[in-house]
Amino acid sequence: MSFVLTEDQQMLRDTAMSFARDELPVSRLRSLRDQGANGVDPDSRAKLAELGFFGVLVPEDHGGVDMGMVAMGQVMEAQGRTLAATPLLQSAVLGASLIGLGGSDSLKAAWLPKLAEGSSTFALAVDEGTHHAPLNIATNAERKDQGYMLSGSKRYVVDGHHADMFIIVARTSGEVGQAAGLSLFLVPKNAEGLSVQALNTVDSHGAAHLHLDDVMVNEDQIIGALDAGWEVLEAALDRGRIALAAEALGSAQAAFEITLDYLQTRKQFGQLIGSFQALQHRAAKMFTALEMARSCVAAALSAVDARSNNIPELASLAKAQTAELIHLISNETVQMHGGIGMTDAHDSGLYMKRARVQEALLGGASYHRDRYARLNGF
Repeated sequence: MSFVLTEDQQMLRDTAMSFARDELPVSRLRSLRDQGANGVDPDSRAKLAELGFFGVLVPEDHGGVDMGMVAMGQVMEAQGRTLAATPLLQSAVLGASLIGLGGSDSLKAAWLPKLAEGSSTFALAVDEGTHHAPLNIATNAERKDQGYMLSGSKRYVVDGHHADMFIIVARTSGEVGQAAGLSLFLVPKNAEGLSVQALNTVDSHGAAHLHLDDVMVNEDQIIGALDAGWEVLEAALDRGRIALAAEALGSAQAAFEITLDYLQTRKQFGQLIGSFQALQHRAAKMFTALEMARSCVAAALSAVDARSNNIPELASLAKAQTAELIHLISNETVQMHGGIGMTDAHDSGLYMKRARVQEALLGGASYHRDRYARLNGF
């Protein structure tokens, strides 16, 4: 399969790469961490909005640029290269996808323009345990008057500590583990009964646990059909997984380049360590893994824009490959840098910490290998 960016996509990629390099370098993440900002960066968010990055998946008639997932992948890859802490995954990918795929005309008119201009940020609250399991939903939504009363908890909601709106996955019927009976509710951060516990995360990007105690939601705030939210949720999750895979690919590429430069400059016993055959073999393994993962990400991004019928398989393939890739390269980056790689003064540790979150978020390698096998009849 040929994967060639259009002129507009290449321009967007160049802009995203330049912006990440100049405005969101790794030193920016360090600064936010040291300030205790927990990944909250209003200045950068405003600049991202000015560049139109929040509206890449939003239709033009709702204020976006409607460039598709291939374009969004270029933005996410650029962000991954510098470990940038931004709300793009939750708002520009998951939020825009859920509202766009399942929202009513009134919800689209109310929220897509705000998402596109970056004036409102969203956070999808799905998981309730320590591992990604989007069907294991126990949060209950009980019918009451003209709406629903939500009760339950959500764990590790990325960007939940500063999101304006939450999309809560709750069960309106059925049993835990079933796809039938799931519904999606739009809930503002200031809703009565909703408590948000901010988390200090290992990657310095921030997240939150949510607790819902009889939170009332009007029925017009339901995204998708009642009891049938799984179809919309799964499609949006796959977009999120592919976008996260693109981000992890960017992080892996940057970490590999840092390591390659070190191999070509560091000397031991009077020789460049890059001349040692054992390290050459390890570098070759990293390069091969990078190229394999890149092709998987490209195929998944293209499949979304082509509306292919194998998007779930390609999403899981891309996520599994990049999860293993970033684990390998982040480990090798620390190890090949030796003593300096173990210190906070060097960026290798920051790449490793972000890698651990990228691996687990929206399903790790084992989850997606299993899902890929099931989707293919095994």
